[in-house]
Amino acid sequence: MTPLAIDHVILATADIYATSARLERDHGLVSLPGGRHAGHGTGNRIVPLGDSYIEIMGIVDEDEAAASPMGAWLREQTAGGDRVAALCLRTDASGVDATAERLGLRPLPMSRDAPGGVTLTWRLAGLAEAMADPSHTFFIDWQVPPDLHPARGDARHRVRPTGFARVELAGDADAIRAWLGGEVPGVHIVPAPEPSVRAAVALASGGEVPLD
Repeated sequence: MTPLAIDHVILATADIYATSARLERDHGLVSLPGGRHAGHGTGNRIVPLGDSYIEIMGIVDEDEAAASPMGAWLREQTAGGDRVAALCLRTDASGVDATAERLGLRPLPMSRDAPGGVTLTWRLAGLAEAMADPSHTFFIDWQVPPDLHPARGDARHRVRPTGFARVELAGDADAIRAWLGGEVPGVHIVPAPEPSVRAAVALASGGEVPLD
């Protein structure tokens, strides 16, 4: 079983393209076309960071999103503007299965059509729980070759991102630790009365780009 690692954070937005333009203009972080989540009315753009990435996610089909729990969740998340809405941790197939069994979850197969006629496939566990409580991560098992992982995209950033400087899960610290089942590199637990997730991108220059 591959240890858990940060895969991506979801940056929820009401306007995917405006948020992408802002990240490039203000911070030099370039996004690449992502795709659509079939049946959910949502889509994304990707900011590759090497081994992890930012998923800029928003609604792309209002009618489809109106009947989708994910669409309702995105509307709620973005009512006050852009926000880091969820953290996804990566492992392999056996890791997702073991985590799902430990937490009583059911892994779900998902896919999206990416540019170039490529279909990306993966399994998720814990997405509904993460949507209900941002201090709870969800878990992914990518079923694609390493070079097709979204973090590996060729984005011509004006800066040199080296991954996430930190990701903070705030809320009931004991509950967060129990959910994770152990330490995850780069993930920090912060006791807080209200659950949330915050993140900052690390730059090779030593600087950071806060996403919250």
